[in-house]
Amino acid sequence: MKQWLATAFLVILLGLIIFTTFSEKDEVEQQNSSASQETGMVAPNAPDGLQVGEQAPDFTLETLNGETVKLSDFRGKKVFLNYWATWCPPCREEMPEMQKFHERYGDEVVMLSVNGTGTEKKREDVDRFVKDGGYTFPILLDKELEINKTYQILSIPTTYFIGTDGVIQEPRIVGPMTYEMMEKKKDALE
Repeated sequence: MKQWLATAFLVILLGLIIFTTFSEKDEVEQQNSSASQETGMVAPNAPDGLQVGEQAPDFTLETLNGETVKLSDFRGKKVFLNYWATWCPPCREEMPEMQKFHERYGDEVVMLSVNGTGTEKKREDVDRFVKDGGYTFPILLDKELEINKTYQILSIPTTYFIGTDGVIQEPRIVGPMTYEMMEKKKDALE
């Protein structure tokens, strides 16, 4: 009887191990297949966020320089709305690419970089990061994380692409952008 119980226990344990292994493998494969798009990445379990064709919600934020900026101030221009934080490695990775893009196409596309200031240890960390990196595009401060909520940002960096009419014209990118990705998005916006 003891031998039978021990055998049954081992069979059940082995079954659980096999089930768990295959379940995790299927989940990872599912995430990997849904995580890539032609132009970027999508967080596997993130909500869809704002959709192409929707009016980009207006907001008012303060810049690093203390000026007040509204998204609607840029109506008539193409806008890349990027959300980031200094503690985020992929954000830090894409910032030099954004600067390079801004230097080349700043007359055609407004790069609005919204810092999740409410997640930073100190506001001074943002100032130091921007100064050390030599970033010259507008940095907006989301102190209360209002834009984070409004734009349904779960993972950072996240970038929305807004056309001259104030409408989201391209699918958002969740993850770091490259210079080449930005060039393609620029050409796709009207």
